[in-house]
Amino acid sequence: MSTLPRKIGAEAIAEKGWLAAHKWLILRRVSQLGILAVFLAGPLLGLWIVKGNLNYSYTLGVLPLADPYVLLQSMLSGMLPEVLAIAGAGIVVVFYMLVGGRAYCAWVCPVNLVADGASLIRRHLGLRGGAHLPRTTRYWMLAMTLTVTVLTGTLAWEMLNPVSMLHRGLIFGMGMGWVVIVAVFLFDLFVVERGWCGHVCPTGAFYSLIGRASMLRMHLPRRDACNNCMDCYAVCPEYQVIKPALKAVDGAPPVILDAQCVNCGRCIDVCSKDVFAFGTRFGLSRNAGAQSQQPIEDARGGVS
Repeated sequence: MSTLPRKIGAEAIAEKGWLAAHKWLILRRVSQLGILAVFLAGPLLGLWIVKGNLNYSYTLGVLPLADPYVLLQSMLSGMLPEVLAIAGAGIVVVFYMLVGGRAYCAWVCPVNLVADGASLIRRHLGLRGGAHLPRTTRYWMLAMTLTVTVLTGTLAWEMLNPVSMLHRGLIFGMGMGWVVIVAVFLFDLFVVERGWCGHVCPTGAFYSLIGRASMLRMHLPRRDACNNCMDCYAVCPEYQVIKPALKAVDGAPPVILDAQCVNCGRCIDVCSKDVFAFGTRFGLSRNAGAQSQQPIEDARGGVS
Protein backbone atom coordinates (compact mmCIF):
# COMPACT_ATOMS: atom_id res chain seq x y z
CA MET A 1 0.00 0.00 0.00
CA SER A 2 1.55 3.32 -1.07
CA THR A 3 1.70 6.28 1.25
CA LEU A 4 1.77 9.95 0.44
CA PRO A 5 5.17 11.63 0.86
CA ARG A 6 5.60 13.49 4.11
CA LYS A 7 5.17 17.23 3.73
CA ILE A 8 8.32 19.20 4.47
CA GLY A 9 7.92 21.12 7.71
CA ALA A 10 4.77 19.24 8.79
CA GLU A 11 6.34 18.14 12.06
CA ALA A 12 7.39 21.71 12.87
CA ILE A 13 3.89 23.02 12.18
CA ALA A 14 2.40 20.32 14.40
CA GLU A 15 4.85 21.06 17.21
CA LYS A 16 5.13 24.85 17.05
CA GLY A 17 2.07 26.01 15.11
CA TRP A 18 1.93 27.50 11.61
CA LEU A 19 3.07 31.00 12.54
CA ALA A 20 6.14 29.90 14.51
CA ALA A 21 7.03 27.43 11.76
CA HIS A 22 7.03 30.27 9.20
CA LYS A 23 8.37 33.12 11.32
CA TRP A 24 11.66 33.64 9.52
CA LEU A 25 10.08 33.21 6.11
CA ILE A 26 7.56 35.93 6.95
CA LEU A 27 10.28 38.24 8.26
CA ARG A 28 12.37 37.71 5.13
CA ARG A 29 9.43 38.54 2.89
CA VAL A 30 8.66 41.64 4.97
CA SER A 31 12.29 42.71 4.57
CA GLN A 32 12.47 42.06 0.82
CA LEU A 33 9.10 43.59 -0.03
CA GLY A 34 9.58 46.42 2.47
CA ILE A 35 12.86 47.44 0.85
CA LEU A 36 11.19 47.39 -2.56
CA ALA A 37 8.28 49.44 -1.21
CA VAL A 38 10.60 52.11 0.21
CA PHE A 39 12.32 52.49 -3.15
CA LEU A 40 9.00 52.52 -5.04
CA ALA A 41 7.38 55.06 -2.71
CA GLY A 42 9.31 57.89 -4.36
CA PRO A 43 8.46 57.49 -8.05
CA LEU A 44 4.95 56.12 -7.39
CA LEU A 45 3.78 58.19 -4.41
CA GLY A 46 6.19 61.10 -4.31
CA LEU A 47 7.40 59.96 -0.88
CA TRP A 48 11.17 60.14 -1.28
CA ILE A 49 12.43 58.26 1.74
CA VAL A 50 15.13 56.73 -0.45
CA LYS A 51 16.42 58.02 -3.75
CA GLY A 52 18.21 55.70 -6.16
CA ASN A 53 18.37 51.91 -6.35
CA LEU A 54 20.34 49.01 -4.90
CA ASN A 55 23.46 50.08 -6.76
CA TYR A 56 23.50 53.48 -5.07
CA SER A 57 20.95 55.19 -2.86
CA TYR A 58 20.56 58.16 -0.55
CA THR A 59 18.27 57.71 2.46
CA LEU A 60 16.48 60.68 4.03
CA GLY A 61 19.03 62.96 2.43
CA VAL A 62 21.61 61.80 4.97
CA LEU A 63 22.69 58.17 4.59
CA PRO A 64 24.54 57.10 1.42
CA LEU A 65 24.56 53.39 0.60
CA ALA A 66 26.38 51.85 -2.36
CA ASP A 67 26.83 48.31 -3.62
CA PRO A 68 30.54 47.55 -3.11
CA TYR A 69 30.49 45.05 -6.01
CA VAL A 70 29.29 47.76 -8.39
CA LEU A 71 31.76 50.25 -6.90
CA LEU A 72 34.61 47.78 -7.48
CA GLN A 73 33.55 47.38 -11.10
CA SER A 74 33.46 51.16 -11.47
CA MET A 75 36.99 51.52 -10.14
CA LEU A 76 38.31 48.70 -12.34
CA SER A 77 36.75 50.35 -15.37
CA GLY A 78 38.79 53.48 -14.69
CA MET A 79 36.01 55.61 -13.21
CA LEU A 80 36.74 57.71 -10.14
CA PRO A 81 33.86 57.22 -7.69
CA GLU A 82 32.51 60.07 -5.63
CA VAL A 83 33.40 60.31 -1.96
CA LEU A 84 29.78 59.61 -0.95
CA ALA A 85 29.78 56.43 -3.03
CA ILE A 86 32.97 55.23 -1.34
CA ALA A 87 31.51 56.04 2.08
CA GLY A 88 28.26 54.27 1.19
CA ALA A 89 30.10 51.17 0.04
CA GLY A 90 32.15 51.19 3.23
CA ILE A 91 28.99 51.24 5.35
CA VAL A 92 27.56 48.29 3.41
CA VAL A 93 30.82 46.29 3.68
CA VAL A 94 31.01 46.78 7.46
CA PHE A 95 27.36 45.79 7.88
CA TYR A 96 27.67 42.56 5.92
CA MET A 97 30.98 41.72 7.55
CA LEU A 98 28.99 41.60 10.80
CA VAL A 99 25.74 39.91 9.74
CA GLY A 100 27.08 37.58 7.05
CA GLY A 101 27.64 38.63 3.47
CA ARG A 102 25.09 36.34 1.92
CA ALA A 103 22.39 37.64 4.21
CA TYR A 104 22.07 40.11 1.32
CA CYS A 105 20.87 37.22 -0.86
CA ALA A 106 18.15 36.12 1.56
CA TRP A 107 16.97 39.41 3.02
CA VAL A 108 17.49 42.06 0.32
CA CYS A 109 18.01 40.69 -3.19
CA PRO A 110 14.77 40.84 -5.25
CA VAL A 111 15.89 37.93 -7.47
CA ASN A 112 15.63 35.71 -4.40
CA LEU A 113 11.83 36.02 -4.73
CA VAL A 114 12.09 34.69 -8.29
CA ALA A 115 14.41 31.86 -7.27
CA ASP A 116 12.23 30.87 -4.31
CA GLY A 117 9.18 30.84 -6.58
CA ALA A 118 10.89 28.52 -9.04
CA SER A 119 12.06 26.26 -6.20
CA LEU A 120 8.55 26.07 -4.73
CA ILE A 121 6.98 25.17 -8.07
CA ARG A 122 9.74 22.66 -8.78
CA ARG A 123 9.06 20.97 -5.44
CA HIS A 124 5.27 20.86 -6.00
CA LEU A 125 5.72 19.42 -9.49
CA GLY A 126 8.13 16.82 -8.16
CA LEU A 127 10.84 17.83 -10.63
CA ARG A 128 14.19 16.20 -9.88
CA GLY A 129 17.59 16.00 -11.44
CA GLY A 130 18.83 18.36 -14.11
CA ALA A 131 22.21 19.65 -15.17
CA HIS A 132 25.09 19.70 -12.70
CA LEU A 133 27.05 22.86 -11.99
CA PRO A 134 29.71 23.09 -9.29
CA ARG A 135 29.01 25.81 -6.76
CA THR A 136 32.44 27.26 -7.51
CA THR A 137 30.98 28.40 -10.84
CA ARG A 138 29.82 31.63 -9.19
CA TYR A 139 33.41 32.52 -8.29
CA TRP A 140 34.48 31.97 -11.89
CA MET A 141 31.58 34.22 -12.89
CA LEU A 142 32.75 36.85 -10.42
CA ALA A 143 36.29 36.72 -11.83
CA MET A 144 34.94 36.91 -15.38
CA THR A 145 32.79 39.98 -14.70
CA LEU A 146 35.72 41.83 -13.16
CA THR A 147 38.03 40.80 -16.00
CA VAL A 148 35.58 42.00 -18.64
CA THR A 149 35.26 45.28 -16.76
CA VAL A 150 39.02 45.80 -16.87
CA LEU A 151 39.29 44.85 -20.55
CA THR A 152 36.35 46.94 -21.78
CA GLY A 153 36.51 49.86 -19.38
CA THR A 154 32.73 49.58 -18.91
CA LEU A 155 30.26 48.17 -16.39
CA ALA A 156 29.35 45.51 -18.93
CA TRP A 157 27.95 43.09 -16.35
CA GLU A 158 25.52 45.64 -14.96
CA MET A 159 23.76 45.68 -18.31
CA LEU A 160 22.91 41.98 -17.82
CA ASN A 161 22.93 41.57 -14.03
CA PRO A 162 19.46 40.23 -13.07
CA VAL A 163 19.71 41.79 -9.60
CA SER A 164 20.33 45.28 -10.96
CA MET A 165 17.90 44.85 -13.85
CA LEU A 166 15.02 43.68 -11.68
CA HIS A 167 15.42 46.38 -9.05
CA ARG A 168 15.90 49.19 -11.55
CA GLY A 169 13.11 47.77 -13.69
CA LEU A 170 10.57 47.72 -10.87
CA ILE A 171 11.33 51.39 -10.21
CA PHE A 172 11.78 52.75 -13.72
CA GLY A 173 10.14 50.11 -15.95
CA MET A 174 11.33 46.65 -16.95
CA GLY A 175 11.32 46.72 -20.75
CA MET A 176 13.44 43.84 -22.04
CA GLY A 177 14.58 43.14 -18.49
CA TRP A 178 11.69 40.70 -18.19
CA VAL A 179 13.49 38.42 -20.65
CA VAL A 180 16.45 38.06 -18.28
CA ILE A 181 14.25 37.51 -15.21
CA VAL A 182 12.10 34.92 -16.97
CA ALA A 183 15.30 33.20 -18.14
CA VAL A 184 16.53 32.99 -14.52
CA PHE A 185 13.16 31.55 -13.43
CA LEU A 186 13.14 28.90 -16.18
CA PHE A 187 16.79 28.07 -15.55
CA ASP A 188 16.04 27.36 -11.88
CA LEU A 189 12.82 25.51 -12.68
CA PHE A 190 13.97 23.17 -15.42
CA VAL A 191 17.77 23.19 -15.74
CA VAL A 192 19.50 23.41 -12.32
CA GLU A 193 17.79 23.41 -8.94
CA ARG A 194 18.48 26.80 -7.33
CA GLY A 195 20.79 27.28 -10.26
CA TRP A 196 21.15 31.04 -10.32
CA CYS A 197 21.49 31.91 -6.63
CA GLY A 198 23.18 28.66 -5.62
CA HIS A 199 25.61 28.15 -8.48
CA VAL A 200 25.99 31.10 -10.86
CA CYS A 201 25.33 34.53 -9.34
CA PRO A 202 28.57 36.54 -8.99
CA THR A 203 26.85 39.00 -6.64
CA GLY A 204 26.30 36.20 -4.12
CA ALA A 205 29.91 35.10 -4.59
CA PHE A 206 31.14 38.62 -3.89
CA TYR A 207 29.07 38.99 -0.72
CA SER A 208 30.17 35.57 0.52
CA LEU A 209 33.77 36.83 0.42
CA ILE A 210 32.80 39.90 2.44
CA GLY A 211 31.10 37.85 5.16
CA ARG A 212 33.58 35.00 5.59
CA ALA A 213 34.37 36.00 9.18
CA SER A 214 31.00 37.50 10.09
CA MET A 215 29.78 37.48 13.69
CA LEU A 216 26.17 36.43 13.07
CA ARG A 217 25.95 32.71 12.40
CA MET A 218 23.50 29.87 12.49
CA HIS A 219 24.32 27.71 15.47
CA LEU A 220 22.93 24.42 16.74
CA PRO A 221 22.39 24.53 20.50
CA ARG A 222 20.38 21.27 20.42
CA ARG A 223 22.04 19.26 17.67
CA ASP A 224 21.85 16.19 19.90
CA ALA A 225 18.04 16.38 19.47
CA CYS A 226 18.23 15.93 15.66
CA ASN A 227 15.95 13.10 14.49
CA ASN A 228 17.30 13.00 10.92
CA CYS A 229 14.00 14.14 9.40
CA MET A 230 15.99 15.91 6.64
CA ASP A 231 13.62 18.89 6.43
CA CYS A 232 16.48 21.35 6.96
CA TYR A 233 18.35 19.80 4.03
CA ALA A 234 15.26 19.96 1.85
CA VAL A 235 14.67 23.69 2.32
CA CYS A 236 18.23 25.00 2.65
CA PRO A 237 19.44 26.71 -0.56
CA GLU A 238 23.01 25.79 0.42
CA TYR A 239 22.34 22.45 2.09
CA GLN A 240 25.99 21.37 1.90
CA VAL A 241 26.81 23.77 4.77
CA ILE A 242 24.64 21.90 7.30
CA LYS A 243 26.36 18.53 7.70
CA PRO A 244 29.68 19.58 9.33
CA ALA A 245 27.96 21.43 12.17
CA LEU A 246 25.04 19.02 12.52
CA LYS A 247 27.08 15.81 12.59
CA ALA A 248 30.31 17.16 14.12
CA VAL A 249 32.31 16.19 11.03
CA ASP A 250 36.01 16.17 11.98
CA GLY A 251 35.03 17.57 15.38
CA ALA A 252 33.33 20.65 13.92
CA PRO A 253 31.63 22.86 16.52
CA PRO A 254 27.83 23.27 16.39
CA VAL A 255 28.10 26.50 14.42
CA ILE A 256 27.70 26.87 10.65
CA LEU A 257 30.80 28.81 9.68
CA ASP A 258 30.63 28.29 5.92
CA ALA A 259 30.40 31.64 4.13
CA GLN A 260 27.81 30.21 1.72
CA CYS A 261 25.16 30.13 4.48
CA VAL A 262 22.63 32.87 3.67
CA ASN A 263 21.36 33.25 7.27
CA CYS A 264 17.79 32.88 6.02
CA GLY A 265 16.36 30.98 9.00
CA ARG A 266 14.67 28.30 6.88
CA CYS A 267 16.26 25.57 8.99
CA ILE A 268 14.89 27.14 12.18
CA ASP A 269 11.37 27.28 10.75
CA VAL A 270 11.16 23.64 9.61
CA CYS A 271 12.90 22.00 12.57
CA SER A 272 10.46 20.53 15.06
CA LYS A 273 13.27 19.86 17.56
CA ASP A 274 14.57 23.45 17.73
CA VAL A 275 18.03 22.30 16.73
CA PHE A 276 18.88 25.60 15.01
CA ALA A 277 19.01 29.19 16.25
CA PHE A 278 20.71 32.45 15.35
CA GLY A 279 23.77 33.28 17.41
CA THR A 280 27.39 34.34 17.07
CA ARG A 281 30.28 32.39 15.60
CA PHE A 282 31.65 32.11 19.15
CA GLY A 283 28.35 31.11 20.74
CA LEU A 284 28.89 27.40 21.38
CA SER A 285 31.76 25.17 22.38
CA ARG A 286 33.20 22.50 20.10
CA ASN A 287 31.90 19.70 22.29
CA ALA A 288 28.30 20.91 22.63
CA GLY A 289 25.65 18.51 21.44
CA ALA A 290 27.15 15.06 21.01
CA GLN A 291 25.83 13.35 17.88
CA SER A 292 24.73 9.88 17.03
CA GLN A 293 26.65 8.26 14.19
CA GLN A 294 23.60 7.56 12.03
CA PRO A 295 24.22 8.46 8.39
CA ILE A 296 22.29 11.33 6.89
CA GLU A 297 20.44 10.69 3.67
CA ASP A 298 20.87 13.73 1.47
CA ALA A 299 17.53 15.28 0.50
CA ARG A 300 18.76 15.30 -3.10
CA GLY A 301 19.45 11.57 -2.97
CA GLY A 302 22.24 9.39 -1.58
CA VAL A 303 23.70 8.92 1.86
CA SER A 304 26.12 11.41 3.36
